[in-house]
Amino acid sequence: MEITIGVQNLPREISLESDQTPDEVAAAVAAALSGRPALELVDTRGRRVIVPTASLGYVEIGSETKGRVGFGNI
Repeated sequence: MEITIGVQNLPREISLESDQTPDEVAAAVAAALSGRPALELVDTRGRRVIVPTASLGYVEIGSETKGRVGFGNI
């Protein structure tokens, strides 16, 4: 699933692919906004992404992607 994080005062977004479910990501965001000092997520390669809660602009949680077969859109 693709996750996009907007950070205040930065022109670029942070984008990552994660094996976490949308509910797990939403719970991590809610926990960060309710008093934790940072939002911490893990991408598909096992890397940890840590963003200070005070700097969060938005978090976009994409849908889970399914494997595609073929070369074109049908």
